[in-house]
Amino acid sequence: MSNLTRVTQFILRGFSDAPELRFVVILFFFFVYIFCLLGNFSIIMAVTRDSRLHYPMYFFLKNLSFLDMCYTSVTIPKALATSFTGSGIISYFECVTQLYIFITLAATESFLLTAMAYDRCLAILRPLLYVIIMNQRLCSELVVMAWLSGAIYSVFHTVNTFSLPFCGPNVVEHFFCDIPPVMRLSCTDYHHNEQVGFAVSSCIIMSSFALTLLSYVFIISTIVQIPSVDGRWKAFSTCSSHLTTVLLFYGTASFMYLRSASQYSSAQGRLASIFYSIFTPALNPVIYCLRNKDMKIALQKLYCPKEH
Repeated sequence: MSNLTRVTQFILRGFSDAPELRFVVILFFFFVYIFCLLGNFSIIMAVTRDSRLHYPMYFFLKNLSFLDMCYTSVTIPKALATSFTGSGIISYFECVTQLYIFITLAATESFLLTAMAYDRCLAILRPLLYVIIMNQRLCSELVVMAWLSGAIYSVFHTVNTFSLPFCGPNVVEHFFCDIPPVMRLSCTDYHHNEQVGFAVSSCIIMSSFALTLLSYVFIISTIVQIPSVDGRWKAFSTCSSHLTTVLLFYGTASFMYLRSASQYSSAQGRLASIFYSIFTPALNPVIYCLRNKDMKIALQKLYCPKEH
């Protein structure tokens, strides 16, 4: 039994296995991280300060921006330190904590994207009742529900992963503690835990994704019935940013988790994780600001108040 409990720490690989690219990788992801923090913080400040943006859509966007700031902060600082020092040592408890927080934030983002899809669906299908139904109380309840659901969902995956015994090797082929690369280090057969985890994920996260897609089925079916081209374009433009975020998030995350841990590739796994855990949160401010005139004006007022 002592052999099954002797692993007290893990070693993270970092962003790249190539030592000659270390400083280039560090600088690149450092600037991406700063860009992500500044972009999402700017959205939070703009929505908070501009009274014209005190609507449900921007309330959800502000919460998404805060979530994305936390999301990237769980993995990037530790990965940068690993790449800089060359030592990716992380204690067993820190690995458990990192995985729990990461899965909590990832699941919360999935549920929050579903709430945002419901908000857009209601705005287009029931425009006259939208303000009455989507009031401040309901918006707050949906956000709180997303966070609580994400935290509870993460408890299961954390327990399901770390209930396995780890007796060596302890090198995690990833830049943070994630389910597939950690499970592969178990010194017993992990396939039962993997199948249970996949079944729960399919029921919960894929159900959330299915509700999001269903919302867009209703949205698109309503938009095509609008007689004028301008009306159809205006209606779709209010949803295009959210739809882009949904496709980026689920598209890259599914590549990571809809496969067996035994088929996990360190290079492909890291690349997929970089897209959905780093690039997507960093691109969200750009996606939501490019096609939103009100957000552009709010950001201009925030950073260039004299011009307004």
